[in-house]
Amino acid sequence: MDAAAGTTAAPNLVARYAELVDVGDFAGVGALFAGGVFVGSGAPAEGSEAAERMLRDTVILCEDGTPRTRHAVTNLAVEVDEGAGTAAARSRVTVFQALPELPLQPIAAGRDEDRFERRGERWEFAERRVRIHLVGDVSRRLRA
Repeated sequence: MDAAAGTTAAPNLVARYAELVDVGDFAGVGALFAGGVFVGSGAPAEGSEAAERMLRDTVILCEDGTPRTRHAVTNLAVEVDEGAGTAAARSRVTVFQALPELPLQPIAAGRDEDRFERRGERWEFAERRVRIHLVGDVSRRLRA
């Protein structure tokens, strides 16, 4: 295997996470963490079921089945250790939301820190740490 595989896989996993959250596919997000852990503001969610449950318990879905958000991931930096079969990434994230009664606006911004492991031929999340630094009106996005 070459380092290019990890360099491509890591950003694709970061993007896939954002896409799945934005369409409300929490089972899909959970599948990304089958062998990993999600660390946010609450207790760490380890494994598929815990990651899915954490999102279902905290994120408000609208009538269309989505949270009506878009995650904009920027400043993505990836470092791959091909010999060890590991990679690390760090990025900035801004979450935007729009609802009929709420104009498009940023509701949260922070930093994501990810670790990945190559398992067989596949790269997978080992850990995602979400650190939100700026918070706007999340009253229609998150349950209290």
